[in-house]
Amino acid sequence: MKAAPTFVALDFETADYQRDSACAVAIVRVESLRIVRTDVYLLRPPRRDFVFTDLHGISWDDVRRKPTFAKQWPKLAEHLDGVAFIAAHNSGFDESVLRTCCRIAKIRPPKVPFVCTVEIARSMWRIYPTKLPYVCNALSIPLKHHDPESDAKACANIVIKAMKAGWSIS
Repeated sequence: MKAAPTFVALDFETADYQRDSACAVAIVRVESLRIVRTDVYLLRPPRRDFVFTDLHGISWDDVRRKPTFAKQWPKLAEHLDGVAFIAAHNSGFDESVLRTCCRIAKIRPPKVPFVCTVEIARSMWRIYPTKLPYVCNALSIPLKHHDPESDAKACANIVIKAMKAGWSIS
């Protein structure tokens, strides 16, 4: 039997509607189908305006003295060493936040493919609707929605359950 690939699950929270406004990111590393590392970073976005504080609880006061994405990138990039893919729920959003933040910081984005746990939930278990709380409820995965650590751990656990059920990255 082939060894399970190492991957990370991540979740960005943004301050406003712009993709460059990452104010938090959680990264969960999975090796041999086990979570081996979880890190959460608060980030100072380029603007003081916070539209989504009521969702994730993060405000300008929480991040104004935190590093920008560009300054934090070396630590973030360490998590991607040797991974086969990055998992995220509705991965198009998180991938666009990562790519936009990299572009603005003049950083080459990682060449690691993204895997979407929405698509996994639909294809493996026919779960609908596929918002993260519904998927977690259907799979008995604990979740504190919009908490970046909880969301990233939930994504990691969705992929782990899928791999145990026979899913593999194509």
